[in-house]
Amino acid sequence: VQLQAFGGGLVQAGGSLRLSCTVSGATSSNYAVAWFRQASGNEREFVAARRWNSGSIHYSDSVKGRFTISRDNAKNTVYLQMTSLKPEDSGIYYCGLSHGLIVSQLRIPRSYNYWGQGTQVTVSS
Repeated sequence: VQLQAFGGGLVQAGGSLRLSCTVSGATSSNYAVAWFRQASGNEREFVAARRWNSGSIHYSDSVKGRFTISRDNAKNTVYLQMTSLKPEDSGIYYCGLSHGLIVSQLRIPRSYNYWGQGTQVTVSS
């Protein structure tokens, strides 16, 4: 399984970005894809997750109402649309994938077996 994340950049506070995570090599659709972020010196933090089969979606409280996770089945791609960005949203954003997760596991980084390379998001004030 391989994941490729891209779409990061520099944006002013209040602006928007859309991140993409392309998934290849996943033979079963019973998996979840999540976005995490990591600011310098901090632990990896859960942002959003989507379970592929059920379509259930989960957000951290800090991004709920501002970020939207969606998918394009034909492109095997998961998107993270980020709006009303704040400086505290800055960091490296990673997408992760794992099979067979239950809801309680979705927010835990070590639950994920596969990771993309990360894409930098910088929000200036």
